[in-house]
Amino acid sequence: MNNAKNYVDYIVEQAKALIAIDSPSGYGGAVGEHLLKEFEALGFSAYRTRKGGIIADLGGEDADDAVLLEAHCDTLGAMVHEIKADGRLKLTNIGGMQANNAEAENVRIITKFNGVYEGTCQLANASVHVNGEYGSTQRTWDSVEVVIDEKVSSKEDVKALGIMPGDYVCFEPRTRVTESGYIKSRFLDDKLSSAILLGYAKYLKDEGVTPKRRIYLHFTIFEEVGHGGSASVPEGVTEAWSVDMGCVGKGLQCTEHEVSICAKDRGGPYNYDIVKKLVELAEANGIGYAVDIYPFYGSDVEATLKAGYDIRHALIGPGVYASHGYERSHKDGVENTLRLIQAYLG
Repeated sequence: MNNAKNYVDYIVEQAKALIAIDSPSGYGGAVGEHLLKEFEALGFSAYRTRKGGIIADLGGEDADDAVLLEAHCDTLGAMVHEIKADGRLKLTNIGGMQANNAEAENVRIITKFNGVYEGTCQLANASVHVNGEYGSTQRTWDSVEVVIDEKVSSKEDVKALGIMPGDYVCFEPRTRVTESGYIKSRFLDDKLSSAILLGYAKYLKDEGVTPKRRIYLHFTIFEEVGHGGSASVPEGVTEAWSVDMGCVGKGLQCTEHEVSICAKDRGGPYNYDIVKKLVELAEANGIGYAVDIYPFYGSDVEATLKAGYDIRHALIGPGVYASHGYERSHKDGVENTLRLIQAYLG
């Protein structure tokens, strides 16, 4: 379906808007509000679950054979673990955030009652002209810290700002879209695919398409810690997909330009019949795709299965390089992912 190209710019703009909203796992209030307003503007019913995710009903004919598309709007991040004696902050990671990827990044410290402060995540004793072991020091959450951009030099100074253990620490995404179509940012996992689902909803609305099966979307906020998709499956759903980042790396076929169809990850194989059908549709419609196995990957829909739901399951998404770091995808991968969803669901 060539009209997918018409929605790529909208998807990229939505991705940029979502990425700009801090939402490490469990801190999904603001990003949920954005989604609710967008679905209201598109004319679709949507609501917030008790866990804080967003469910949208896109309509469709057969409500007893419905499909649930899951994407997650939570990201990696950190929390304040300890206020050190010198006024620096020790962190604990949220999800798979790596200390060596966090170093030298600007952060926002979100206090519970006293606003937001800025800082930088740095190696402790970060000046190379002072620290002779700068290059050889292993970067761990014990060796990096947050330097707060306020005049503080003690634990008491930091407490006076209203900063305390348990406050969220959010990392600057540094989003850029190049003229050649590459999308570079932290947290394309999975806000790029979340934007693709918004693009699919806009396509249904703009083109007046009614799918043959009822379609629900679920935007979760606990995927990065393993239980995002474990609840809130609407009545009548027989099939659920994770629409999440496709892996790009050594030993895999996918690039940033294709939609990745996952055959198996660390949780085991995905539904064979769905994978086969997706490949057939990609071939028949000239959609750029790759089938891959992800060796170190888990998805929302696997959490759905583990919660006991009797469903068929699948995992697709645009190819994303450097996952959990400074990630990169391309508009081609966005378009091919949307085209595959259209080909399968209408």
